[in-house]
Amino acid sequence: MQDTNIIRTEYSEVMQKSYIDYAMSVIVARALPDVRDGLKPVQRRTLYDMYELGIKSDKPYKKCARIVGDTMGKYHPHGDSSIYDALVVMAQDFKKGIKLVDGHGNFGSIEGDGAAAMRYTEARLAKLTDDVYLADLDKNIVDFVPNFDETEKEPSVLPVRIPNILVNGAEGIAVGMATSIPTHNLGEVIDAVKAYMKKDSITTKELMKYIKGPDFPTGGIVVNEDALLDIYEQGMGKIKLRGKVEIEKKKGGKVSLVVTEIPYTMIGAGIGKFLNDVIGLVEHKVTSDIIDVSNQSSKDGIRIVIDLKKDADPENIINMLYKKTGLENTFGVNMLAVSGGRPKTLGLKNIIEENVEFQFELAERKYNTLLSKEKDKSEIQEGLIKATDVIDLIIEILRGSKNVKDVRACLTSGIVDNIKFKSDRSKKMAKLLHFTDRQTTAILEMRLQKLIGLEVEALIKEHEDTLKNIALYEDILNNYDSMANVIIKDLDRIKKEFATPRKTEITNASEAVFEEKPIEAQDVYFLVDRFGYGKVIDESTYERNKENADSESKYVIKVLNFGKIAVFTNTGIVHTIKIMDLPLSKFRDKGTPIDNVSKYDSAKERIVAICNYDRLKEDKVLFATKKGMIKQVDGNELIVSTKAAKATKIDTGDELVYVSGIKEEEQVVLATHDGYFLRFGADQIPEKKKGAIGVRGIKLSKGDYLESVYIFIEGTEKKVPFKDKEVTLNRLKVAKRDGVGTKQR
Repeated sequence: MQDTNIIRTEYSEVMQKSYIDYAMSVIVARALPDVRDGLKPVQRRTLYDMYELGIKSDKPYKKCARIVGDTMGKYHPHGDSSIYDALVVMAQDFKKGIKLVDGHGNFGSIEGDGAAAMRYTEARLAKLTDDVYLADLDKNIVDFVPNFDETEKEPSVLPVRIPNILVNGAEGIAVGMATSIPTHNLGEVIDAVKAYMKKDSITTKELMKYIKGPDFPTGGIVVNEDALLDIYEQGMGKIKLRGKVEIEKKKGGKVSLVVTEIPYTMIGAGIGKFLNDVIGLVEHKVTSDIIDVSNQSSKDGIRIVIDLKKDADPENIINMLYKKTGLENTFGVNMLAVSGGRPKTLGLKNIIEENVEFQFELAERKYNTLLSKEKDKSEIQEGLIKATDVIDLIIEILRGSKNVKDVRACLTSGIVDNIKFKSDRSKKMAKLLHFTDRQTTAILEMRLQKLIGLEVEALIKEHEDTLKNIALYEDILNNYDSMANVIIKDLDRIKKEFATPRKTEITNASEAVFEEKPIEAQDVYFLVDRFGYGKVIDESTYERNKENADSESKYVIKVLNFGKIAVFTNTGIVHTIKIMDLPLSKFRDKGTPIDNVSKYDSAKERIVAICNYDRLKEDKVLFATKKGMIKQVDGNELIVSTKAAKATKIDTGDELVYVSGIKEEEQVVLATHDGYFLRFGADQIPEKKKGAIGVRGIKLSKGDYLESVYIFIEGTEKKVPFKDKEVTLNRLKVAKRDGVGTKQR
C-alpha cells in the first residue's frame, strides 16, 4: 500500500488563496474589460462567434437563440442569460456610443422595457464591427488560446482599431472593485489618438482639446467641465449630468417645459421615477405651478412635457427639477480595466498610450504575415517566369521521365540519371536547373494556357506588383513613421465612415437654486374610513360634505396643512403621519392606506385612537388597557421626532383599548364587557410617566375585561348604547377609582 502524504496547512491560508483565485477569475475573466479591445470576455466571445457563424453585416439576420447557444457551447459556459444580456446591450444605441450588433426585433427601450426572448429576436454584426473590430483575424494578428474544454480556439483579444473602452465605455462589478467608464465621441477619440501618435509627450490637458469630455448616447449636459481634467488625469471622479429642458410657449400665454434629453443615469426605470417625482412635488405641495406631466417619448426621441400655470416662473421650475429629481445626477467615473493581465485604474493618456501600443503590435503582426505571403508569392512567380524561358526543356524532362519524383529531382537539384533526353545539350542544360520545392510544385501544376504571350506578360506585371508590395511592407515594418502613417490613414477612414456629431454638451453651470414658496397655513380635515384609508380634504370641501363625512368616516380630525396626525395602536405604540405626505384629495377619492404613509402595520396592530399630534402637548392624555389599568401622561412626553415610538408601557398579555385627552374637571366612566359601569372624577387618576404601567381603574371579575371608556362634563346629559338599551352616564352613582362598578342589566 502506498504511503499517504498529508500536507498540514493553516485553514486561513487555504481560504485566503482560494478567495484570491476566485476574485482574480471574476475580475479578469468576467467583470472587467481589457484595455486593448475594451471588451469583457462575454462580449468578445459573442462577437467572435457571430464572426465564425458568418453573420456579417451584409448577411441575413440569425436567431439570437442560435448565437447564444453556439457561444455557450463553444466559448462561454456561464449560462445563456449572461450571453443574451451582453448581446442585447451591444445592440442598444441608447446604452453604447456605437452599436456593435445590428438587432432585428424587440431589443428593449430606453424606458426600461426588457428585450423579447432570444427565440424571437434576430441579430447580425454591425458594419463597424466587421470593419473595425474583426478585420484581419485571418492574418495571425492576435493570439488564439484554447477554449474551456480545449476543443476550439478563441482570440485572447479582438483586433479593435480604436480605443473601444473610451468610445463605448464600460460598466462592471467585480470582487472588491468596479469599473465605470463613460462613452465618448468616436471622431474626438480618433483625433486624440492621432495627436498622441504625432507627439507622445502630449499632456492630458492637450488631449482634452480633442476629447472635450464624455459623449453619452442620451445627450444631456455635463455641467462641471472644470472637474474633467482632474477626472481624466486620475481616472476617477464624479461627472455632474443634467437633462436638457426647453421652454415651449403655447396659445393663451400658457407655458410648457419639455425634457428633450435625459442624463445617461436616467436610462430605464429612472424615467418612470422622474415622472413619479414630479407628481410627488405637486402632491406634497412643494410647487403648485405644475398642472400636468405626460411622457410623449417615441422612437424619434425623448419628449416629457410638463404643463405650467400661466403665472409660473419656468426657470425656477427647471431649477426645482434639477434640485429635487433625477434630472440632475452624478455619473461616478472609475476607469478600471485589465492591463497586462491585472486590473489597473488608468487615466485618459494611459488608455490612449496602451491603445496605440496595441495598434502598432497589430500592424506589425499583420504586415509580417502579409510580407511572408508576398515573399512566398514572389518565389513562385519568379519560378514560373524562369520556367517560361526554358519551357521546351521542361517539357522534354517531363516526357523523358517515368515518375514525378525524378522530375522533382531534376528541377530542384539537376539530377538527370533517370531521365531520357533528346540531346546531350538538353541534358547539360537540365543539370543546371535549380528551382525551389515551392517553384517546382507550381511548375508541375501550371496549365498550358500560362504559356500564351499575354498570360506571360500578366505574370511579369503581377510579379512587379508583388515586389512593390514587399518593398512597401518592409518599409512599414522597418520604419516607425511609415507604420504610424498607415495606422493614421486607417483611423481617418474609420472616422470618415463611422463618426457622428457630439450629442452631450460640455459646460460649467452654477448650482441649481430653487426658491420654494412658503406654505400658507390653512386648516384641513383628515378623514379615516373603517378600512384604514386616510385622505386630506380642504375646509370648504368638508363643510359642503359635512354630514356624509361625519357618518362615513371613523375618524374626522381638524389639523393644519403642515401638521401631524398621531395614530395610537393596541400595542402601546404611537405612529405619526405628516399631512404633507398625503395629497389633497377630492371628497369621493378612496384615499391612501395608513400603512403606506407610516410605520403602522395593520397585520400586527389595531388602531385604538387617532388625534391631532400637535395638540397632544396642550393636554393630559388618558390611557386605559383591557385589564383595567389607567393613568394620565403629560402630552409633552409623547412628542418625538421618530415616525413610531412607545407611547405607554403595557403589561404582558394586556393591550391598550382607549386613548384621549382629559381635563381635571371631567368625569370618567369605565365600562366592562360583562356590563359593569364605574364612574369617578378624572382627578382620581394619577399622572405617571409614559414608561409606567399605571394604576387599577376597575376591579374585574374572572373573564371580564375593560371594553369602553367614556368622558363627559358634570351637569351634561350623555347617553351611550349598551346591548339593546341605552345607559345615561350622568345618572350613574359617583364612586371611587378601583371599585367594582354597577351592573347594568
